[in-house]
Amino acid sequence: MNSTNMCTNLDPSKPAAPSPANIDYAAIKQRQKAIWSSGDYATIGITLQIVGEMLAEAADVRAGEQVLDVAAGNGNATLAAARRFAHVTSTDYVPHLLEKGAVRAKAEGFDVRFQTEDVEDLRFEDESFDVVLSTFGAMFAPNQPRVAQELMRVVRKGGRIGMASWTPEGFLGELLGLIASYVPPPAGISSPLLWGSEPRIVELFGSQSTDIKCVRRHFNFRYHSAEHWIEMFTNYYGPLYKACEVLDSERRAHLTEDIVALLRRLNTGGSSSLLVAGEYLEVVITK
Repeated sequence: MNSTNMCTNLDPSKPAAPSPANIDYAAIKQRQKAIWSSGDYATIGITLQIVGEMLAEAADVRAGEQVLDVAAGNGNATLAAARRFAHVTSTDYVPHLLEKGAVRAKAEGFDVRFQTEDVEDLRFEDESFDVVLSTFGAMFAPNQPRVAQELMRVVRKGGRIGMASWTPEGFLGELLGLIASYVPPPAGISSPLLWGSEPRIVELFGSQSTDIKCVRRHFNFRYHSAEHWIEMFTNYYGPLYKACEVLDSERRAHLTEDIVALLRRLNTGGSSSLLVAGEYLEVVITK
């Protein structure tokens, strides 16, 4: 079931995240690049294509518009916008993920521009794009206010920002929290899961927007079993791949057991398959 909120009706008076203070963002981003460059996120990312399609519809991407996909990974939102005959620029700070996206775009005959960019420091002129999109990408950048500032800067007045971010309460919120209990994230930075919280969206974008719409949706993770999910994610999903790499064998086994227990608890696919609903927040912001 999906729920809809007008985020502008929410009260963000209580800060949802700590203020940045003496945080070495450059060092954190280098660590993050190493994480997302490990494994092969494209193998996991491609299964999320439906989220890009739904986000492109929610953001009302139209033929001929200039669209920017930030932290694009292997290009789910990129391809969704290209299928709607928009002019798309696809960006990420991990070049090999852009290469995977370029292969996909070429296979479908789309003329997409691919460019290595940091979502916190985009090298585009002010108001260059009609629409900016991000599916489960920009949420992981460490300096959240800076990300919001950059997204607002590069979109034209009246343009839209569309984002899909995992919620704190959903499956990915539990999974990332579990991983963090074994391999703590850098001190001082805000949780990426705050992007899946309506008050945080208002806090980041409310003063510069004319409208904010939020819809809580679910992406269904479909695998043969919990063990199959573990095999795929430990080999290909950067955060889990890296966690398993740095943990000793005993701690790695405990983490695996905890994740299997989580998957089995949330599984609604019966005894012969795995079906776990991952809640995410779909947001469309009008500048």
